[in-house]
Amino acid sequence: MNSARTAALAAAALVTAAGGLIATGNASASTAAAACGVLFDDFNYTSPSDSAFTGHGWTARNNPGGPGVPGATWSAANISFPTVDGQKVAQLQASTDGTAAGTTHAEFLQTERRFFEGTYAARIKFSDAPVSGPDGDHINETFFAIGPAQRYDYDPLYSELDFSEYLPNGGWGVEGSINYQTSWNGYRENPWDPYNAHSQQPGSLAGWHTVMGQVANGHVKYFIDGVQVGDHTVSEKDPAWTVYPRAAMSINFNLWFIDLAAHTGGRATYQEHVDWVYYAKNESVSPADLTARTSAYRSAGTVHQDTLATGGCPTGPTATPGSPTPPPTATSSPTPPPPTSCAGANPWAWGTVYQAGDRVTHAGRLWQANWWTQGSEPGLTAQWRDLGTC
Repeated sequence: MNSARTAALAAAALVTAAGGLIATGNASASTAAAACGVLFDDFNYTSPSDSAFTGHGWTARNNPGGPGVPGATWSAANISFPTVDGQKVAQLQASTDGTAAGTTHAEFLQTERRFFEGTYAARIKFSDAPVSGPDGDHINETFFAIGPAQRYDYDPLYSELDFSEYLPNGGWGVEGSINYQTSWNGYRENPWDPYNAHSQQPGSLAGWHTVMGQVANGHVKYFIDGVQVGDHTVSEKDPAWTVYPRAAMSINFNLWFIDLAAHTGGRATYQEHVDWVYYAKNESVSPADLTARTSAYRSAGTVHQDTLATGGCPTGPTATPGSPTPPPTATSSPTPPPPTSCAGANPWAWGTVYQAGDRVTHAGRLWQANWWTQGSEPGLTAQWRDLGTC
């Protein structure tokens, strides 16, 4: 590990140790923690263009890019606020006809990165089947927090917590329904080398569930319906790499197709529903206390509360590690590598299934598949390792 990264991670560890997060369990602790602020949103809006929606810090995504099917559309029109099971909810809708041009994804997020340590929670209705069209697509139903994009390989400030990535029809080489939680450190894209920790639960999660994460004292703990399903501290690959967040993050929900490999027939439309979202800054809220708090909001008719800006506690590390010098192998302006022999490699084809180790050419470069993939364009996703120019 390079000295710049070691120093940055040491600084982050000192900040975490001094954070003094509070676990609920007595009145004085709860009162002190509440002073740091909370966010509660019941999604009582009319549309993504509702001034209250944007005024409360939310944005519906319209910009192109990953993750998922290259060339697919991300549209704010795929976010709506219907009444489902007697409650006003945020609805994400994604659909595909089996082509990239006919595929649409959905995402909405908090625009500002103002979430760090504390408790994250949402009540989510996951779906195993589309609301219309053929079933079986590799769809991903998510709730996560993420910081700024990496500035360079193994960026010590890169932070991402996936509280839930539910794949009702499998994907990423897995068959059948499965749910993942993943805590991230940095990664190297070329060749692909991620540092993270993950938990997984096979089986259906169709229906309403409370998804919660506690971020405190060097641990990221994940819960589904009050049952702890993960406790992440360091990378599974190397315990010297912490997966505890090191920068302030945004809160995001999205619904997207991993690939189109399993699609059959006409257009299929899937939905994910979010009843409410809750965040308590610098406080580890127990599952029972979370239930009591969100029930109290409902009983009082409170549809939104945001006291994060008025709380007396800072967001993120109080002594954020600086911007260390990038490792020599990952400078911001790398020297172009010498040409690579592309003999024997076929051009990448969107509909072809590739196994780990398969090589293709694309955009004048040679690429190698990191694992099973189809429909993921080299250079846009982590499925491919860049071997250099042809």
